[in-house]
Amino acid sequence: MLDRNSTALLVIDYQEKLLPKINAGDAVAAQAIKLIRFAREMDLPIIWTEQYPKGLGPTVEAVAKELQGCTVFEKTSFGCMGDPAIAAAVTSANRRQLLLTGIETHVCVMQTALAALDRGYEVFIPRDAVGSRAEPEYAAGLHRLDKAGAQLVTTEMALFELLREAGTPEFKKALPLIK
Repeated sequence: MLDRNSTALLVIDYQEKLLPKINAGDAVAAQAIKLIRFAREMDLPIIWTEQYPKGLGPTVEAVAKELQGCTVFEKTSFGCMGDPAIAAAVTSANRRQLLLTGIETHVCVMQTALAALDRGYEVFIPRDAVGSRAEPEYAAGLHRLDKAGAQLVTTEMALFELLREAGTPEFKKALPLIK
């Protein structure tokens, strides 16, 4: 189960030239925004990446706006853990659970998750906050992630697990995101 003191959020490659091609891309981005807002409210570390922005453009404005003040890591490695600077940022966050949101499910998200699992991290994938251009690729990515030991969740499942109980100051701060 996700634990607020053990979790970091990775926001992977929500870029201008890629997001419009993602199946249900606007809905996926909306869930990412919800996760980012929640992570900020709960003071979770946030690691933000862009895949070769020279070719795929910057992060879409709606997502980038939520990440103001965070460092963006540019990468050419599909998996985040394949980039030494990003891997170092993950390590220095000092969290054992990684909550991944991003695109594409079967490429950058999957390769990040598989490498993180190999390094002993618990990996959580909110299936409504990741996406691919084609449904078969999305489904195959989730299937492989599930088989490899990643926890498939939804955004709402993750939020409630991290909150654990109602009536707390954290719950009251997060309530607008849940409604």
